[in-house]
Amino acid sequence: MLKKIVLDLETQKEFAEVGGRNKNHLLKVSVCGIYEYQSDKFSAFTEAEIGRLGEILQNADQIIGFNIKDFDFEVLQPYVNFDIHALPYLDIIESVQKHLGHRIGLDSIAQATLGAGKSGNGREAVIYFRNGRMDLLKKYCLDDVRITRDIYDYGLANGKLLYKDFFEIKEVPLGWQEPQPKLAVQKQSALF
Repeated sequence: MLKKIVLDLETQKEFAEVGGRNKNHLLKVSVCGIYEYQSDKFSAFTEAEIGRLGEILQNADQIIGFNIKDFDFEVLQPYVNFDIHALPYLDIIESVQKHLGHRIGLDSIAQATLGAGKSGNGREAVIYFRNGRMDLLKKYCLDDVRITRDIYDYGLANGKLLYKDFFEIKEVPLGWQEPQPKLAVQKQSALF
């Protein structure tokens, strides 16, 4: 089975505290949640446990997320000793933005595609962290991981996602395919 991982993270700080959205690397990880397809397991990693998460990510055939390239990877990069952007990934927002020409939120896609929305927002996650409510923080993060996984699974199976555009449900066609296992890619490279 492929080593696919769905990833989402929450931060210790808000954008206003670090000088805006172009400084994601300063936000600091409060918790990072993943789902591993191979073991059918959800896990949450605190800031102190990111080293262990880095090993898992390096062995993945694909990392799946929503805005992971420009957000999650930027926040994680200071914690790992490798170029996280070099890992194989599928960023759902990139597929949506490519078709629509603009971004839409995870909640809009989740409500239209899955019939259920997010359980909270990033601002609440920062408050959970500051109040030491790691139980609520991990639950919120893993809820987002679950939603992202379900959206990905739907898009892969149906070749499209749905989103709410004011009062109308619209489609985003997709061309997603299963990734090749890293081992197969490495063997092919060795042949040339």
